[in-house]
Amino acid sequence: MEKRDFFRAFFKNAKMVGSLRPSSKQLTKSMLNSVDFSKAKTIIELGPGTGVFTREILAKMAPDATLLVFELHDEFFHSLNKSIKDDRVHFIHDSAEKLKEYLDQHNMHQTDAVISSLPLANFPKELRANIVKAAIDSLADDGCLAQFQYSLQSKKYLKSMFPKVKINYIFWNFPPAFVYTCRKLAKPTI
Repeated sequence: MEKRDFFRAFFKNAKMVGSLRPSSKQLTKSMLNSVDFSKAKTIIELGPGTGVFTREILAKMAPDATLLVFELHDEFFHSLNKSIKDDRVHFIHDSAEKLKEYLDQHNMHQTDAVISSLPLANFPKELRANIVKAAIDSLADDGCLAQFQYSLQSKKYLKSMFPKVKINYIFWNFPPAFVYTCRKLAKPTI
């Protein structure tokens, strides 16, 4: 899928696509910095669009790791399914709210990282809450959610849901973006 297709998809459904163009290399690097690819066995990607992050995740993933990719947009889903051929990736044409259900179907139960490009600020509160709760419930102890947004609108909400949130500003992206790295801390052992 080319940049003009991405542009066209944005104007057809801005609430679902959320951007005029694919993510930059700098944004990709910042989004994936929080993932320890040498240890991560299960990774989830939400809203991959044209697959910029997907391809980089696959390049960094261990040979025995698995990537579940959730994409609701029909054109993006079919394009990704057609263009990315890798036995470690499973494309799912369903809502991110159901990520725990699909983890269970794949006998995985927990994930080490959730990489999300979903435009959370555009979503109704209930949908946003369901997706973030599903991500938290699916994360292993010390797992992380990497989420980017084009504003700080989600800052207060994500800080209320995660004990540790780090925010990076990525100027070299169009438009500039904020990367939220939200860590689910390990439960203390008694």
